[in-house]
Amino acid sequence: MAEISAKVLVVGGGPGGYVTAIRAGQLGLDVVLVEQGGREGGLGGTCLNVGCIPSKALIHVADAYRHAHEQATSAPFGLRVERPTLEFARTMEWKDGIVGRLTGGVGALLKRYKVKIVHGHAEMVDGKTCRVETDTGPQVVRAEHVVLATGSEAASVAVLPFGGRIISSTEALSLSAVPERLAVVGAGYIGLELGIAFAKLGAKVTVVEAEDRILPAYDSELTRPVVRRLRALGVEVLTRVRASGLSDAGDALQVVQDGAAARDIPADLILVATGRRARTTGLGLNRLDLTMNGAFVRIDERCATSMHNVWAVGDLTGEPMLAHRAMAQGVVVAEIIAGHRRIFDGAVIPAVCFTDPEIVTVGLSPDAARSAGHDVHVGMFPLTANGRAMTLGAEDGFVRVVARTDNHLVLGISAVGAGVSELSSAFGLALEMGARLEDIAGTIHAHPTLGEAFHEASLRALGEALHI
Repeated sequence: MAEISAKVLVVGGGPGGYVTAIRAGQLGLDVVLVEQGGREGGLGGTCLNVGCIPSKALIHVADAYRHAHEQATSAPFGLRVERPTLEFARTMEWKDGIVGRLTGGVGALLKRYKVKIVHGHAEMVDGKTCRVETDTGPQVVRAEHVVLATGSEAASVAVLPFGGRIISSTEALSLSAVPERLAVVGAGYIGLELGIAFAKLGAKVTVVEAEDRILPAYDSELTRPVVRRLRALGVEVLTRVRASGLSDAGDALQVVQDGAAARDIPADLILVATGRRARTTGLGLNRLDLTMNGAFVRIDERCATSMHNVWAVGDLTGEPMLAHRAMAQGVVVAEIIAGHRRIFDGAVIPAVCFTDPEIVTVGLSPDAARSAGHDVHVGMFPLTANGRAMTLGAEDGFVRVVARTDNHLVLGISAVGAGVSELSSAFGLALEMGARLEDIAGTIHAHPTLGEAFHEASLRALGEALHI
């Protein structure tokens, strides 16, 4: 049996794993990365292959198609389009081309920094040894440091096991045609991002949510514009409703509400989007002395597990399951292994929901800030008063800033509106740098941009708003 020895073994080639390997390679460490591939992709992991990137490509196409259809029936700014059509197969080819370019880029970067890639299923033997089943036979990798970056997978529902017409987001992003009727179980960000996209592409979409409102992870003030848009798109949203399985004929989703009689929702496909779970089974993790935090591997502020020189990053370590969190953790781990003094501080991690309109949050909401014992100023600036939003024909939304009353330290920033995801970096930087309202108010913001709403929200929190 072939054996490889290395300073660092990284198990998993998603955002957390490949960034760990690249940074470790940059620092001159000898690195082996093991990636299995499979239904959720190879290098780049779920995010690049069947998640973040392909879903945003589909969302872009859906937006363009919907705009074209709207311009075929009305021309508010003089542009009219006649009978738009969509070649969905070409859409999928374009999406796959983007994914291919990015995965190729990841491979090239790993090669540049002399990371050895082993393709196959990894199973830990102990805290320093991994057995990999490759196409050419088993291979053993021994390393001084092991970084676990195995990611997550779509969580199934017991009454709706994946298969046939019941699909996860992975299958939803590789369909050969737009379904006529799509039922979505779960009104979180994954379900709504894809549900809205398919509604714009022409599907009749029904969303089922067990909670009493959509996007329960976000406060209701932020979700109201999304609710309005769902109605405008003809998406039926059923809240306080639970999926109970398929109908007897197998051609509909059966749901129940508060003990009432079951209702059938006809559907060609049923997208189950009720969350994701850490990928921990079949990897030999039971052979390691890992302290768990529920279903996740527990780590400290250095991303160290309970075993010496065994580290963990990304979705395996719990919420928030975000690619940029995994990447940041990967950099920290690589630098610690190289001898640097680092910790991972996850206090400022922007979250973006690519619905229509988009939502972005960083830091505390007003209610969370008050619950933490802070007296706060809240400044909100509507996009109806923002010139750039007007010129984009997308005025529904706002930017909101939360700051302490005593010293004006900014505690949280959020926004909802078309294109506000691009403000996430400015929001994150403001919190990371410990900005006060006066810092944002004193910064000259370019005109006309959506970023001016950030400026004006801060001014409004100070009682000095200029344009409202």
